Amino acid sequence: MGRQRYKTWSLVVPYLIDIGGAMSSHRSGKKTSVDEAIAAISDGSRIYVAQGSGCPYGLLTAIDQQRESFTELEFVSAFLLETPAPINHLGEPFRWVSLQPTGGMRDVLNHHAFGIIPGRYSDLDGICAPNGPLAANVVVCQVSPPDASGFCSLGTGVGGHVSLIRDAPLVIGQVNSFMPFVHGEGECHVSDFDFLINIDEPLAELQPAPSDPVSLAIAEHITPFIPDGSTLQFGIGAVPDAVLSTLQERKNLGLHGGMINDACVELIECGAVDNLHKGCDLGVSVAAEIMGTRKLYDWVDRNPLVKMASGSHTHGIPGMASVKNFVALQSTVEMSLDGSANSEFASGRFISGPGGAPDFAFGASIATGGRSIIAMPSTAAKGTVSRIVQRLADGAPTTLSSYLADVVVTEYGAVELRGKTLSERAELLTSIAHPAHRDALSAP
Repeated sequence: MGRQRYKTWSLVVPYLIDIGGAMSSHRSGKKTSVDEAIAAISDGSRIYVAQGSGCPYGLLTAIDQQRESFTELEFVSAFLLETPAPINHLGEPFRWVSLQPTGGMRDVLNHHAFGIIPGRYSDLDGICAPNGPLAANVVVCQVSPPDASGFCSLGTGVGGHVSLIRDAPLVIGQVNSFMPFVHGEGECHVSDFDFLINIDEPLAELQPAPSDPVSLAIAEHITPFIPDGSTLQFGIGAVPDAVLSTLQERKNLGLHGGMINDACVELIECGAVDNLHKGCDLGVSVAAEIMGTRKLYDWVDRNPLVKMASGSHTHGIPGMASVKNFVALQSTVEMSLDGSANSEFASGRFISGPGGAPDFAFGASIATGGRSIIAMPSTAAKGTVSRIVQRLADGAPTTLSSYLADVVVTEYGAVELRGKTLSERAELLTSIAHPAHRDALSAP
């Protein structure tokens, strides 16, 4: 396939540093058929599924097609961009548990064979490690085509499973010619896998979110909190994409966090992001996941300006504590007047998990010059429901405790809650709620 080439600058490359070390390389690396690889999966196994655009959908489809060979298999996953085939046959014989269910799983949230596990992104590998509560017997992931010496890469998805590959009893890699080679901790060798199978399929894509008047208004309130020299972390959606589109004139920005998307490319290409002042990983944009369009996947291919890292580095305390001027931009479902937030529960049921939100909110609080920004439209359900509430919904978890609240933004403005009393917080948050809901928020 043709790859889009990237721009580099002689100023940047000398600052590149290594992230992580080599994998254990103790496996057979056998290139085999799909049938032989699936036959190696013991009945009753727990299978960890690589997340994001690194999910091996083709292999999962093949396992689903051979479901009659099993009486029970349990899958564990985090954020997925598409619906994997076994989801359509839950209970016969599959069970699926997710630490961060997404839209493709909304129809099975109440299925008896589907479960949601509250867990931080930084703890994915700990939860599924050999001594963890959900120890994985099998890891399945995608991998770029090996070169003549057998070297390859986990490509666009690394953060949650790179450490599991070192220790899991069985590791199966789906070699996909569409998967780019991305530098960093995902660099590996065929001997890091027990079996390698060839299934070519386009990577799952995350399309840029279209801007709208609300997201643009929110972005306008956020940009003053991102001065030159900031190191950014951001989530998925219209608001972060709108914010990133406003930063081309900034200088000396850095990227360190959960993901790199299409909006990052322009910031790197125009020089706004140079990663030279962030305190760690100088010269490179660091992420656990790459999720975007095919153009992005081609751009990161062997690009020395991008490195992938494990969740323990991108989301863990030591990694974030080393970042200077860390700005963590996230959203939430609702926020109560004390500053606590629920990012997992809506309309009477759980719709997601904590993901990286607790990691980044706390990380920003300990990073030198760090700021945590929670941004959201003021209403949901076509304006009928306020997202700033007196108290979180009945049954809703507290994803972010009130002591983590810092900057909160809606289309009506931005307020700073850190160091404010409960009554001051309530007044400030009411001031950026939708006008139609302010009286109800002020009622005793």
